[in-house]
Amino acid sequence: MSVNNFTYSKDGLTLTEQFEGCEYTAYQDQVGVWTIGYGHTGSGVAAGLTITQDQADALLLSDVAAACAYVNQVVSIALVQEEFDALVDFVFNLGRGAFAGSTLLRELNAGNFTAAAAQFDAWDHAGGQVVAGLLRRRQAETDLFESGLTSQSNVTNG
Repeated sequence: MSVNNFTYSKDGLTLTEQFEGCEYTAYQDQVGVWTIGYGHTGSGVAAGLTITQDQADALLLSDVAAACAYVNQVVSIALVQEEFDALVDFVFNLGRGAFAGSTLLRELNAGNFTAAAAQFDAWDHAGGQVVAGLLRRRQAETDLFESGLTSQSNVTNG
C-alpha cells in the first residue's frame, strides 16, 4: 500500500497549464517529439492532428492522472500537497522513466528533502542545451516543493 494517496490540486494543475500552454495543432517540441494540447505526446500524435479545447482538457486530465498515480506509487515517504504537486508537474513534463532513475527520487525516498529539492534544476536541458522555459519551470517546481518543506517544518515545530 502506498504511503501517499494524493490528487493533484487546482494550484498544481494551474502550474502545469501555465508552463505547457495549449496547442490545438500537433507540433514538434524542442527535441522533435510530436506534441498537442497541454504537452500531450504519444503514438497517436502526428503531423496534421488537430483537437478541440474539450479534447485538450480530457488529454490533460488523463495525463495528469497517470502522473499522480505514478508519484503516489513510487514515493515511499510521506509528502504534503505542495511537494506532491511539484513532483507531479515534474513527472508530467519529463516522464516516469526520467523520474524513476533520478537522484531526486532517490534522495526523496531516503528522506533527504533538501537534497531532493536541489535536484529539480538539474533537469533544465533539452537537446543538450539549457532551455530558459525549462529552467523557469524547474525553479517554479522547486519553489512549490520547498513551500511544502516550510509547511512540514511548521507542523513539526509548531
